[in-house]
Amino acid sequence: MKQIHLLLAILLVSFYSCAQQTESSVKAEDPKTVNYTTELVVSDINIPWGIAFLPDGSMLITEKSGELIHFKNDEKTLIEGVPEIYVRGQGGFMDIKLHPKYETNGWIYLSYASAEGEGDGGNTAIMRAKLNNNTLVEKEVLYKAEPNTKKGQHFGSRIAFDYDGYLYFSIGERGERDVNPQDITLDCGKIYRLHDDGRIPSDNPFVDVPNAKKAIYCYGNRNPQGLIKNPETGDIWEHEHGPKGGDEINIIQKGKNYGWPVISYGINYSGTPFTDITEKDGMEQPIFYWVPSIAPSGMAFVTSNKYPDWKGNLLVGSLKFEYLERLVLNNGKVVKREKLLDKMGRVRDVIEAPDGFIYVAIEGKGIVKIVPKK
Repeated sequence: MKQIHLLLAILLVSFYSCAQQTESSVKAEDPKTVNYTTELVVSDINIPWGIAFLPDGSMLITEKSGELIHFKNDEKTLIEGVPEIYVRGQGGFMDIKLHPKYETNGWIYLSYASAEGEGDGGNTAIMRAKLNNNTLVEKEVLYKAEPNTKKGQHFGSRIAFDYDGYLYFSIGERGERDVNPQDITLDCGKIYRLHDDGRIPSDNPFVDVPNAKKAIYCYGNRNPQGLIKNPETGDIWEHEHGPKGGDEINIIQKGKNYGWPVISYGINYSGTPFTDITEKDGMEQPIFYWVPSIAPSGMAFVTSNKYPDWKGNLLVGSLKFEYLERLVLNNGKVVKREKLLDKMGRVRDVIEAPDGFIYVAIEGKGIVKIVPKK
């Protein structure tokens, strides 16, 4: 009997040793000096999810519960005519982005969870609309992931435009880890690309593949909640949640497979492994991964002269550790990590505004402005 118990113990040790993770190569540091202050610009928003600035300097803010807020002259006004939002688990009203030529065409792009379409529950939708006297008008649904599901996790969803005017958006794998991400005939666990009016580009990678979802641009993604154009290179950068460990930053490329869940630097939340490999031919490696997970949300490149020491850096919010992370890059690689706004709250989004200041959406607080010290 003792020999059996010993054998079982050895097997358990061997099993859990497979789940040992390699921590991130660059550790997050506290700043040596704090060269900024913060100003609470918009208060009393429970879960501010996305921020967009209008040409007059006023702000549009999505609230996960289903509200679109116009903040102008220190007053909050609820926008009418918003789509019906499916609020469940992580799903709700998510991102907002202005068209790059907003001043001439007036288009606003929204991502949200919707119950429309096949099946019970909901899934991620992309809409464009215009704003007229604090009401959304000319609403057009450009994409709706199908089928619906009652699962409450991994809706994504962020929106970005590249320099050519293409529309990119992310949809998480909706809790169907072993079904959706690696199958291009199914929605979810993908980054998508459309023309700004919803048409599918003729050079999308899977337009000629039978039964494929033609809007897919890349696949093998878990739950991307960061998506942004690199202003220097024009590439689209993405970050996504891993499970327990294995959050990633990726540079999105046409038709590529980013590996989830076949390869990962993460493990199950229980501590057990779900894969024993971190790389495989035909699957992309992240440019950086977080172990332990920070639960990343929101993403911004610093281009403003208001933060000379941060120029060219990448900012990423942490839901788990409640800080804003500053990542210093060298030739596309992360060489330094620094914690900003430590313990201020769960950071859901970050944006560099047209006025050059950085604004941060923090759950339970609202919108905070980072003000450099003189």
